[in-house]
Amino acid sequence: MVKINSDYTLLRSSYLFSTIAGKVKEYEQNNPDANIIRLGIGDVTRPLTGTIIDSLHKAVDEMASESTFRGYAPDLGYEFLRSAIARNDYELRGCDISADEIFVSDGAKSDSGNIQEIFSKDCRVAVCDPVYPVYVDTNVMAGRAGTYDEESGKWSNIIYMPCTRETGFLPEIPSETPDIIYLCFPNNPSGSTMTKSRLQEWVDYAVRNKAIIIFDAAYESYIRNEDVPHSIYECEGARECAIELRSFSKNAGFTGVRLGFTVIPKTLSVDGVTLHSLWARRHGTKYNGAPYIVQRAGEAVYSEEGKKEIRGLVDYYMNNATYILNGLKAAGYEVSGGVNAPYIWLKTPKGMSSWEYFDYLLKNASVVGTPGSGFGPSGEGYFRLTAFGDADKTKEAVDRIVNM
Repeated sequence: MVKINSDYTLLRSSYLFSTIAGKVKEYEQNNPDANIIRLGIGDVTRPLTGTIIDSLHKAVDEMASESTFRGYAPDLGYEFLRSAIARNDYELRGCDISADEIFVSDGAKSDSGNIQEIFSKDCRVAVCDPVYPVYVDTNVMAGRAGTYDEESGKWSNIIYMPCTRETGFLPEIPSETPDIIYLCFPNNPSGSTMTKSRLQEWVDYAVRNKAIIIFDAAYESYIRNEDVPHSIYECEGARECAIELRSFSKNAGFTGVRLGFTVIPKTLSVDGVTLHSLWARRHGTKYNGAPYIVQRAGEAVYSEEGKKEIRGLVDYYMNNATYILNGLKAAGYEVSGGVNAPYIWLKTPKGMSSWEYFDYLLKNASVVGTPGSGFGPSGEGYFRLTAFGDADKTKEAVDRIVNM
């Protein structure tokens, strides 16, 4: 008799953003004339830039010629893209990362969910709270999370590191020692950042305790402050303890194109086994690579014209972030983020819960955001807005919120 993977039945009823989509759909059906502005999901709205489009067209034409047609991509990704990544994202920042330590994929979400497969089921996992839901949910699917407590909103085998107003929305070293530590900075959802000295403390802690840091740097292109590292490999010792995840979605607008990569140094090992070799085996077995045309588009991101265009995209969204941040502050909201990240984290007014404020905002302003409690128990009483919307609609949304 066939049996299901019972760990999947432990998951909460639905993924956070699926729940939001259901609520918005119901509201639209009941209010067909409502002009809804969406500042909830972190999806980009600006079109792909000219350099990227040109590269896509050229690569498509290559696929139509017998002499330039490409089939399966190499397991790690095409060398032309990995070399561009190694040069621009690491070498130019003084990081010792080579092209053959980079694994090209279809995005950071996939990698952040899949990376846990190379670790033992009995590893203890530590996450920031609030946190990107995929880190927790995929460990639930793997049977690593234990049991869920409805009252606390926590899993018994997961170590939660509260990121609250009192901690500056940054995690503190936990009293229990984890095996795997998920860190995402600039942070989703709070928009907080770590200085290099603060991140170095985490690297030192991981090396000392033989723990692995999974560092999600999907939003590094939004960093403005010089003391905030773009990569964990800017810290001494990170090659001995850290895996880094990157994405082309938020900087180059590849949310619908799909491209990302994971960095695993060859010097990173557990009990004499290199994690690079394990991930290479998993990658080669379960994945056939990002399409050639998409990898060529990724290469174009690193051209001189591509870099200029990407800076323009990032500036566009950060202008939105500044408008949201300043507008809500002026209206008396308690807000953070929006300086080195495209997310604004606000305290819900009048003692509302996160979901109460979601409903209130949707009903009274036709604006969609994300309830902080959906990111973990410490997110209760907070709310996330994204800067990825159209500039004019973003300004209108802020004006609606302020004038409620």
